[in-house]
Amino acid sequence: MFKSFFAAALSAAMLMTGTIATDAMAAKFATIGTGGITGVYYPTGGAIAKIINAKKAEYNIRASVESTGGSKFNINAISKGDLEFGIAQADTQYMAVKGLGDWKDKPVSKLRFVFALAPEAVTFVAAEDSGIKSLKDVKGKTVNLGDPGSGNRVNALQVFKEIGLKPGEDFRGEGLKPADAPHTLQDGRIDGFFYTVGHPNGNIKEATAGKRKCRIVPITGMENLLKQSPYYSMTKIDMKQYPDATNAADGTVETLGMLATFVTSADVDADIVYAITKEVVENLEEFKKLHPALGAITKESLLEGRTAPLHPGAEKYYKEAGLIK
Repeated sequence: MFKSFFAAALSAAMLMTGTIATDAMAAKFATIGTGGITGVYYPTGGAIAKIINAKKAEYNIRASVESTGGSKFNINAISKGDLEFGIAQADTQYMAVKGLGDWKDKPVSKLRFVFALAPEAVTFVAAEDSGIKSLKDVKGKTVNLGDPGSGNRVNALQVFKEIGLKPGEDFRGEGLKPADAPHTLQDGRIDGFFYTVGHPNGNIKEATAGKRKCRIVPITGMENLLKQSPYYSMTKIDMKQYPDATNAADGTVETLGMLATFVTSADVDADIVYAITKEVVENLEEFKKLHPALGAITKESLLEGRTAPLHPGAEKYYKEAGLIK
């Protein structure tokens, strides 16, 4: 009798172990590339992962988030298969697909669009004592353009090219990460920094609330850039979000803007893309509460900023939801 009981227990244990092993093998993993931990990309990626992981029993998808170098890094990692998903500015998405800029003559043919996220603004913060009140005032100064591989750097270089100023000739351009820029500005080692980001943002608050008084500098006169680059539009930064800035009383500051987008590869399983798209859309109000910068997203805006082909998994859900025909 004992032997029979033992054999039955052993068989049950083996059956359970087999089931667990099968479930583990069937689990689908999705890693999301974001940006620096002080920006909007990292908490946004975390919000997407949280929503899909809450339905692990239904989809058997395990999403994780990585802090990365940002847009360019994420697109390249997706292209190599090192990441399944990533957040990228609409401009870097456009250039990667078209084979422009850092991808000159090497288009990322498998890059696919999933949905758009928060609008972002090309933000230029400058110390008041530097005398920088317009873009042309940077002559002879030191300005952080952003770390290599970041969308910030691409945007800053495009802005200065538009007004005919060159780093290394007209001013000194630094390559610091966004997290290092505010305290470096406060220490007096740079006169200003660029950060393409959704607002309100902790880095900008840190810089404008420091002892060294700072302002947000308008970025205007970009008419040619707007014509050449369909991903850009003019936007305004609400200065109520930065009451300690020296130009807080201006109300708003005009600058260049674009959308952040959630992208993937054509090689990523359509079921995974479908599940993530569905859960974000159907939990949109909850999703928007996870970061102030996400507040302006609507179901319709999720389909803006698309310059890469739509992934079939996302397309399937949008058609079911009646968002596209």
